[in-house]
Amino acid sequence: MYIKEMAEKIIFQFSIRPNLACPLIVGIDGLGGSGKTTFAKAIEQELINQNCEAVTFHLDDHIVEREKRYQTGHEEWYEYYYLQWDVNNLTANLFEPLQRGYNNISLDFYDEFTDSTLTKQISVSPDSIVLIEGVFLQRHEWRRFYDFVFYLDSPREVRQERVLNRDLYIGEYEERLDKYERRYWLGEKHYMNIAEPLLNADVVVYTE
Repeated sequence: MYIKEMAEKIIFQFSIRPNLACPLIVGIDGLGGSGKTTFAKAIEQELINQNCEAVTFHLDDHIVEREKRYQTGHEEWYEYYYLQWDVNNLTANLFEPLQRGYNNISLDFYDEFTDSTLTKQISVSPDSIVLIEGVFLQRHEWRRFYDFVFYLDSPREVRQERVLNRDLYIGEYEERLDKYERRYWLGEKHYMNIAEPLLNADVVVYTE
């Protein structure tokens, strides 16, 4: 039921957006394992069911090559928060064009199998709702671009169990735990401290 209610909030925001020449930009934020991808997919489908144009961007599709985010000389949490994505590139090629109502977005997509990026063109109608989901969405460089932000808040134990059971590519359980403790969870703690995403989101969605 709450998916329909959340979609209706978005549709209302879309109806009152001040610039009809630009899409509505909705952020779906949350820490690892909070259910962002599932939530975004359900919201997109509900918007389509209600005859809205919707397009979703997944931030994890746009990370940089490994040499730019591993063994850089920085601590691992720093690499995760500050180097995993090219923040300036995404600002210039995703957020600013969306906010200006450009119809075509030229964006680098990461291919994990070749550890390389490929530029693709994405068509975005100015009469559409754009969902952007990912971690760290409310970092200060990007916060001004959103018309509306959801923050998915899930119990820490639930999130940690989910990601440790999910990310088998890292290795055995102890390897997964070690990497999360060194890299991901410290990066998330930094984000919570400097961005205060719970306080700045328009709606906090509590997930299990």
